[in-house]
Amino acid sequence: MKRIHLLLLSLSSGLLLAASWPENGFAPLIFVALVPLLFIQQYLGDHKKRGVFWYAWFAFITWNALTTWWIWYSTDVGSILAIALNSLFISVIFYLFHISKVKLFQNQKGFIILLFYWISWEYFHMNWDLTWSWLNLGNVFASIPTWIQWYEYTGTLGGTAWVILVNIVIYHILKLGFSKIDKPLLILNRILLILLLFVPMTISFVMYENYVEKADPIEVVVVQPNTDPYNEQYDKDPIILLDKNLSLADQKVTNTTDFLVFPESTLYDGVRSIWESHLESSPLIRELKNYAADHPHLSIMIGASTHRELDKNEKPGHAARKFHNSETYYYSYNTALLIDTLDIQVYHKSKLTPGVENMPSWGILKPLEKMAIDLGGTIGSLGTDNDVLVLTNDKAQKVAPIICYESVYGEFVVKRIREGASVIFVITNDGWWGNTPGHRQHFLFSVLRAIETRRSVARSANTGISAFINQRGDVFQRTGYWEPAVISQQINVNDKLTYYVRNGDYIARVSVFISALVLLIAFVQGFLRKKKSLV
Repeated sequence: MKRIHLLLLSLSSGLLLAASWPENGFAPLIFVALVPLLFIQQYLGDHKKRGVFWYAWFAFITWNALTTWWIWYSTDVGSILAIALNSLFISVIFYLFHISKVKLFQNQKGFIILLFYWISWEYFHMNWDLTWSWLNLGNVFASIPTWIQWYEYTGTLGGTAWVILVNIVIYHILKLGFSKIDKPLLILNRILLILLLFVPMTISFVMYENYVEKADPIEVVVVQPNTDPYNEQYDKDPIILLDKNLSLADQKVTNTTDFLVFPESTLYDGVRSIWESHLESSPLIRELKNYAADHPHLSIMIGASTHRELDKNEKPGHAARKFHNSETYYYSYNTALLIDTLDIQVYHKSKLTPGVENMPSWGILKPLEKMAIDLGGTIGSLGTDNDVLVLTNDKAQKVAPIICYESVYGEFVVKRIREGASVIFVITNDGWWGNTPGHRQHFLFSVLRAIETRRSVARSANTGISAFINQRGDVFQRTGYWEPAVISQQINVNDKLTYYVRNGDYIARVSVFISALVLLIAFVQGFLRKKKSLV
């Protein structure tokens, strides 16, 4: 096989991965997208040739570039780093799979190793400073909720396992078909493929058709103000911007409305700032308290940029900022506030966007903090909550506040459901990317979270997409992009816990254990072979 053939196979994998991706991709292509790379690995392994890593990187950088190019709109350097590094990381995983397969099975067996390594990587990638899990394979079915109702048992990592297993079986079918030998094995693989494809789909269709929500409604109003994050949100008088939001709310709020939801970072005061030690000294908060007093049945969730001064004996973390001309420190937060007539509750975004809200604390990467996007003067790492928090209104209704990027992470959301949240409110500002696939892809993560947790979702986006999502993942009243809107709907709360909520990413924990065992065995075997050759 010539190098050009290997390059074309690599390119094919990258193009197939990209062409399968939502929102407008054709998802079934994902089931063959890794097959060309598997042929490359088998050929190079059989002929003891190098290059697996580079062909994998070419495929994965093609995929990343074609699906997440829109990051450029918010940060040029950040987009290049995100695409290059994400591709690099998964290429390393593919190369480790190649090495393990060659060392343990002389390249004749062992494709299943890829399943455990890939899932282990996705899990790790969701839980470190450079997390960017946008392209986890299980996310590919977000636009087809009827296929993945069983995510309430497995989470998206079950989808990742499904994708990899089907690719491996299709590879074997093609290889056996080309060789025209071992027809019984070929027939067995064909039967296995049919089962792998249609059993999960059939189970999902049955679950979808038979899932009935328990009637326990709350009335929610969602506001989409359509404030330009580059030219309005941090430059205009914040009182004027808040009045704009409240004017939209007035169109739908009634005496039966339980919750009013505004998007991320709606409240920003660059002059007076919003300090958590005395929230009601902010004119913005006072106006909202007055609005709540006029609607005593109502609870208001709203995004805000807030700050907290550290106590005298509190040790500053890496996100702490030093006051000018003072030895004291403070934290800045991306915050969700729940305001009613009795109280103001505070939640801080705790899954921060790398390169924007969180710069790794590693010294070698400290200079990159200067490249972080300017969120209205809040540049660099933000503070987070140490505890898992849900917000409870004066009617004892518990809400999981999910801010922007947090909606990407299934197990992160699950922890809030375990704390008693019966409904999910996603607040976000997707205006940074313009009218690109970015905001549409981001919206679909809320569909996945609804299915995994069987919780209704109300989503408020500054510039779109805002919507309601039921517990099956069906979308209602989806708003357009870059237009002001206000929507109202009754959605059902739910206090039952799915298997995935109770157990989290158990598939990942099993995969990590098996991956560590495989790597250990491969290392020991390699060491023993080397020692034997020296003797």
